[in-house]
Amino acid sequence: MKKISVKPVWTIHSDEHGALSPRLIELLAEVHRAGSLLGACQQLGISYRHGWDVIRGGEAHFNTTLLHMERGKGSTLSPLAEKLIWANHRILARLQPILDSLASELTAEIAKVSQSGERAFRIHASYGFSIEKLIERLVDEGSQIERRYASSTAAAAALHDGHCDACGIHIPIGSQQARALEHYAQWFNDDDLFVVDIATRRQGLMVAPGNPKKIYDLTDLTRRDVKFINRASDSGTRFLLEGLLNERQIAETDIHGFEQSEATHAGVAAYVASELADAGFGLERPARYFQLDFISMVNERYFLVCRSAAFDDPVMKKLLAILADPAFKTSVNALPGYDSRGSGVVTPWAEAFIDR
Repeated sequence: MKKISVKPVWTIHSDEHGALSPRLIELLAEVHRAGSLLGACQQLGISYRHGWDVIRGGEAHFNTTLLHMERGKGSTLSPLAEKLIWANHRILARLQPILDSLASELTAEIAKVSQSGERAFRIHASYGFSIEKLIERLVDEGSQIERRYASSTAAAAALHDGHCDACGIHIPIGSQQARALEHYAQWFNDDDLFVVDIATRRQGLMVAPGNPKKIYDLTDLTRRDVKFINRASDSGTRFLLEGLLNERQIAETDIHGFEQSEATHAGVAAYVASELADAGFGLERPARYFQLDFISMVNERYFLVCRSAAFDDPVMKKLLAILADPAFKTSVNALPGYDSRGSGVVTPWAEAFIDR
């Protein structure tokens, strides 16, 4: 089975120096992680001399220093190099789920015309870190998966219309659950639907390290000195946030930046980390990755919905085995804000939210 990946590559051109080496951003990112140019070069499999040539080329291009080096203390990035790394983080945060979906679709198309091609198990899902781990494990074990990341609403509609075999969505636990179930009722109204739990996860406010603006609750978003970054209007997280604001009688128009959005949780976190906004709303895991403070507000269940016929598919049998595997549960629990205790539990849709 072929595995296809699509990665963004960006560079900068100038009339004097031409195109900046596309390896410069990659090298600076590794220096940031490894703490030294030597360690970065070893990680990338290039010689130290070549690494230095790339850095020097970048410094000539910008006419400024990119690395500060001290004997015995490794290497640190200059302010410009840090900006380049943050720009790369934002690009990856915005594009990676889209690129993963495109790579999966291309893999499935190639499989259809290859002699040994098997029918792919189609999963349309709201992007999340636990579903990503599950799909990666399925692919690593040889399953043919066609994944498409979309909003929860689009994923639910795809299952209803027969365009996928399972859809991944998230439903809040607590006061917003009834509103969410009412929203999805138009697509989940058949008797043969089942819920396969993957994990619970935390959503809340992402703020700068140390929380300098003292943002502790949704009401703080209405202050005139606070700039907010939102998720896309069709996302499940945006739907959840709108419900919480309505519950607290907070007008969306009172929040500066409410209509400005990023496509992913990681995009929101990168936006706040880049100091382009004071707060965002999303998952804990990307907040921690970008070293932001996180104020937990809602727990929610992330799960797959499928029809009873899907359980006859060998891929679904393997999927359930993975969800029950202690190693998989441990990998999910290592994600900040995630809990895998209910992983693999199968419940009819009509019974899945009783006493929740």
